[in-house]
Amino acid sequence: MNINDFTKQRFIAGVSASSIPAVASKSKLPLSHLDRREFLRVTALGTAGATLAFAPDLFANNEIEDWDPNKPFIVSGKELKVQPILMYSIQERKEQTSWKSWGGIRSEQSAAEEAKRITRELSDLSTRSGFPLQILPLIKVRTVEEAAKIHSNDFDVIVLYPATGGGQVLQACFADKKDTIIFVRHQSGSLYYWYEALSTAYLKTDKPGPVSNNANEKKVHVEDVVVDDYDEMLWRLRALYGVKNFLGTRIIALGGPGGKRSREAPQVAQDKFKMEIIDISYDAVKNRIANGLTDKKLVSKAEKLTDNYLAIANTTLKTDRKFVTNAFLLYFLFKNLMRENDATAITINSCMGTIIPMSKTTACLPLSLLNDEGYLAFCESDFVIIPPAILLRHISGKPVFMHNSTFPHKGIATCAHCTGPRRMDGVNYEPAEIMTHYESEYGAAPKVTMPIGQEVTFLNPEYSTNRWLGFKGNVKSNPFYEICRSQQDVEIQGDWKKLKNEVRDSHWVMGYGDYLKEVEYAARRIGVKWEGIA
Repeated sequence: MNINDFTKQRFIAGVSASSIPAVASKSKLPLSHLDRREFLRVTALGTAGATLAFAPDLFANNEIEDWDPNKPFIVSGKELKVQPILMYSIQERKEQTSWKSWGGIRSEQSAAEEAKRITRELSDLSTRSGFPLQILPLIKVRTVEEAAKIHSNDFDVIVLYPATGGGQVLQACFADKKDTIIFVRHQSGSLYYWYEALSTAYLKTDKPGPVSNNANEKKVHVEDVVVDDYDEMLWRLRALYGVKNFLGTRIIALGGPGGKRSREAPQVAQDKFKMEIIDISYDAVKNRIANGLTDKKLVSKAEKLTDNYLAIANTTLKTDRKFVTNAFLLYFLFKNLMRENDATAITINSCMGTIIPMSKTTACLPLSLLNDEGYLAFCESDFVIIPPAILLRHISGKPVFMHNSTFPHKGIATCAHCTGPRRMDGVNYEPAEIMTHYESEYGAAPKVTMPIGQEVTFLNPEYSTNRWLGFKGNVKSNPFYEICRSQQDVEIQGDWKKLKNEVRDSHWVMGYGDYLKEVEYAARRIGVKWEGIA
């Protein structure tokens, strides 16, 4: 894939290159604290029928892109294509016998009116989706043959509206190797027959039960059914968008892949999640790093970007400025490695040793910068935590914070790492002190301050067993312990004592907001055993 093909896949919602504000290099940047929903509305992300604006060429003329803190957060995922289907039947009056089923959609006229209503509702849903969503034109279906024709179309998920009609047509509408969500009406319009008729005769469950008379394999789960509520539809679609962009992720592993207390983790990630791990040795980049440190033009650019970064409101420098400048030189290398290998993710091994003497700084700040832009960047090359981190990133549409876990007590756990992103809501930069990396007391690492009370989602994988634990918490404080720089004491929501049985001296991943139900829904699609704490 050439450079232009690569960059055309990097979405920035509705923003052209000319509309990106210039960065002030001297004074503190007055970065607006836009409400995230308002930001997404302004940038028109996900508008029905609209085309998402592509990001400006990230490497125009094969040159390194200037870092810009005011750029909108990059949406790198591919859009989710939704195929709506209205299933109905024509029912004619017959004297002195039962001639109609439950539900009011039983004529061509009523079906046409319902189709218009569905189209309007899905247009509204797409406008407020917050992720790239394409709603395809609705198809009306009355027969098995009509339903069969749909499955050769290009879509990711069917949204089926079974107003009236028989069981064979219903099953013919179910996607075979793709996803299906069923929407039925109770009070949101004319009641659907299948609001009553849906059952485990047609739907899978998580519990063993009697064998159904239905000989066809069940393709749709009871959790794929939505009644009336489009918010319930939206979070399911968000989960499926996350799955689509999670599976098959291409990720650079500088210094090779690994797994904390789980050597098999990279192989599991490749086999189960179809990840393409691009192993790049330090020998392959050491000369590039050395050349960057002596390239006067590149160093000059890094120095200007250092000015821009330190000008962000509530940014305090508490390390040698040269470490920040060198961090931008390393950031350039990381981004070029992703460009050259058509990857939107990178992880780095031996980040507390090998890279430091080569780069004359630490990888902490470069990884933080990439996460703040919208890429995925992780230290330690830990493929135990990287899969859930990538999934949560795509589902939430925001950066995620990979961190060390601690022993839970009195409902509290501490999160700490030196690579904390600052743009955790995908829009605003949190206050940060730029300090040394903790263990080496060298380089540049952000100590990020998160809002007290901020709700967060945690994912805690059990090594490479494909069992993931999920729970929520609220930021209680931003202490200054003798541990990694970005650190939060978090109050765990729910039965925190269950976490005592999950102590593994491992990595967790945390993101702003509540996305537990989306991850649980996605877990079934990717073959992960889910366990939530509530």
